[in-house]
Amino acid sequence: MKTNTIGLFLVLLLVGTPALAEIRPQQLVRDARGQIGVTMSYDPAYRKIAFPMGDVPLSTGVCTDVVIRALRGQGVDLQALVNKDMKTAWAAYPKTWGLQKPDGNIDHRRVPNLEVFFRRHGQSLSLSDKTTFKAGDIVTWRLPQSNLPHIGIVSDKRAADGTPLIIHNIGRGTREENVLFAYPLKGHFRYLK
Repeated sequence: MKTNTIGLFLVLLLVGTPALAEIRPQQLVRDARGQIGVTMSYDPAYRKIAFPMGDVPLSTGVCTDVVIRALRGQGVDLQALVNKDMKTAWAAYPKTWGLQKPDGNIDHRRVPNLEVFFRRHGQSLSLSDKTTFKAGDIVTWRLPQSNLPHIGIVSDKRAADGTPLIIHNIGRGTREENVLFAYPLKGHFRYLK
């Protein structure tokens, strides 16, 4: 895991700071798809991780880790960016977890926090017009019955009816599936920085 962190740090040095990195949607999709068959399980346990560029073991993770890892492939460290934004705009973020200050171990791994971050620093797009969902977009849902938040990345592949597939981890590891409209949508974002 340390090799992966060192490699990502070197990428950051080569491409500049995360805030200046330009997101390439097709690469974001490839980086998310590259987690399929690698991240094979789902583990929501709280863990202390390095900061910046911290990560849980690549073999596991949660839905947010798919997005975090895909963006890191382009030199964007959501861990550092969310932490910085929470310090700047603490009142904008949910207080669901009873924290008194940002926690760099977990804040970027919580869907409601990412929704606030992408709303503040990306574009918020239509939840119902299927044609507005483009490869590399980020979508969030609330799962039925449990109302648990979920997040995924829009793929460049489509189902037979034209619905974009989603790359996500909903409990069985990273997968690419036709689930865009399977759950109540909460957010649709395009992050370009």
